[in-house]
Amino acid sequence: MAEKGKDLEALLAEIRACRICEAVLSPRPIIHASSTARIGILAQAPGIRVHETGISFNDPSGDRLREWMGIGRDVFYDESKIAIIGMGFCFPGYDAHGGDLPPRKECAVAWQDKLFAVLPKFDLTLLIGSYSFAWHLKGRAKANVSQTVEAWRDYTPAIIPLPHPSWRNNSWLKKNPWFAAELLPYLRRRVKKALK
Repeated sequence: MAEKGKDLEALLAEIRACRICEAVLSPRPIIHASSTARIGILAQAPGIRVHETGISFNDPSGDRLREWMGIGRDVFYDESKIAIIGMGFCFPGYDAHGGDLPPRKECAVAWQDKLFAVLPKFDLTLLIGSYSFAWHLKGRAKANVSQTVEAWRDYTPAIIPLPHPSWRNNSWLKKNPWFAAELLPYLRRRVKKALK
């Protein structure tokens, strides 16, 4: 385990120094991980506020995600307990409509397999968004985000797929009251158990 921890620290240093996307972006790779993390939050890519602060989910989406999980910032940002890993580690920029672009593909190709070879096996993995579903569920994701989240029981207890906690999903949350009534209580119980 100690050797794997050293390998992880070396790899995290490489990731944080990565400049693969420098020709098209202002790279600032952001990742939170350790060899002792019990929960993995596997998301898409940093937003602009995260890019500016260097802290994952340091925005209203993060406030909502922490509320969903039933934990505060102190636990959420404790790397010894929780890893926060995007499919892309840098803010990918905006599309023509003002939304965030997808994570850069070259980032996932360069780093994801290497990273998961040295990360610990998480007691609980939270997958957030379609890019994370596609990569980590390896063909087991449903046709879209809604169907994958609706089928959350198919992936538990080790994995829980979640919609992005962005305000952009407010209407989805209103249309799917089962999410708050059924999935969130289960999520909070699993988070509590994984952090014991």
